[in-house]
Amino acid sequence: IFGCARIPGDKSISHRYAMLAALAEGSSFITNYAPGADCHATLSCLRDLGVIIKTSDTEALKNNGTTIRIEGRGSQGLTPPSNILNVGNSGTTIRLLTGILATQSFESALTGDESLTSRPMERVITPLTQMGAHITAHNGRAPLTVTGRPLHAIDYIPDIPSAQVKSAILFAGLQAKGTTTIRERAITRDHSELALEAFEAFIERSNNMSAHNVTNLQGIENTDTTYRVAITGDQRLVAQSLNVPGDLSSAGFLAAAAAALPGSELELIDVGLNPTRTALINVLRRMGVSIEISEQKVLLGERRGNMVIRHNELHPITIKPGEVPALIDELPLLAALATHGGGLNVTGAEELRKKESDRITSLVTGLRNLGANITEQRDGFCVQGDKKISGGQAQSFGDHRIAMALAIAGLGANGSSLILDSDAVEVSYPNFFDDLEAIVE
Repeated sequence: IFGCARIPGDKSISHRYAMLAALAEGSSFITNYAPGADCHATLSCLRDLGVIIKTSDTEALKNNGTTIRIEGRGSQGLTPPSNILNVGNSGTTIRLLTGILATQSFESALTGDESLTSRPMERVITPLTQMGAHITAHNGRAPLTVTGRPLHAIDYIPDIPSAQVKSAILFAGLQAKGTTTIRERAITRDHSELALEAFEAFIERSNNMSAHNVTNLQGIENTDTTYRVAITGDQRLVAQSLNVPGDLSSAGFLAAAAAALPGSELELIDVGLNPTRTALINVLRRMGVSIEISEQKVLLGERRGNMVIRHNELHPITIKPGEVPALIDELPLLAALATHGGGLNVTGAEELRKKESDRITSLVTGLRNLGANITEQRDGFCVQGDKKISGGQAQSFGDHRIAMALAIAGLGANGSSLILDSDAVEVSYPNFFDDLEAIVE
């Protein structure tokens, strides 16, 4: 692996910027909006709610990311949709949008694809209902019907650390009466807090997590009993011009490719380095990967910079339950890297079973079919990087992260590997295979 690559815009940030721009007053411009299907679903739903969104080149948005213009409608300016809102495969879209719709003055319905409708929604429904929302679901899952009404503030501790749950509550709290507080036992990604601040909302946090005050990338441990974030209702958002950094979770797959193959050196340009996301960098370094960070800067609270990844001998490591929330999206790529040497043992990751697929079973099945020595556990998996894999045929189970993980594993195989349903990468990184091919010498 050799050269440099620019990663598409961060999914998590793109979703949040688009939704808040729709609620702001004025026209917002978002550059490098994420090109995947999930973020397209957010734009589609916003359009169905009366938001005018313009792109200069639809094909450019699909393939490379471009600038989009969103005409904000204000906090209560969304209009009733004429059809059911279809979020596709995007759990972020349905959970965050439910928080917004709970404050509107009309009824709306949300659904998604087969995978999405199998995922749990009670974790969002419960706190929003406590705020006074009226939401009906099908056995705790989508389709959802949301009847908007005035909400009141709550003080809430999620059972399971989830940035999506936190964000849904914050977005509802933006229009609720009083001050809404969320307390987390483990700090989750804080893109919503930073996005709200970027749109000039005022929030309070018990730990100063601002990227302006983070001087290194050593990751985050919550030394308090809880991390607290609070937002006072009846706030107005102001339109902004924003630029989305490259998605670190997507960058991780190319980084893993460079880390896996001897003689590799890869530079990734303008990658998001939000401290609530950089646990991946720390773990890669623990595995023996050489990573240099340069040209760091902060735009609207989001830290970003360039990364240079070089291959080194890989070491076996263990990821403990307390580390899992900060690594939940990156565990498949770490498993793929471990097939190249070293090894990886993961526990406390039952949440993987509630993603786009059952990612524990999907990952174990796929890597095993390529010849990896991997065992499945109730709450994780164990990879023995003690042999070169053979290659073969493996199924992505329609999961974008599984498809990319299988590709990274396949780079080290003795033979060729065929990944079925590889077009699942359209969800987050449509050009993944092209970008990977471009850096393989």
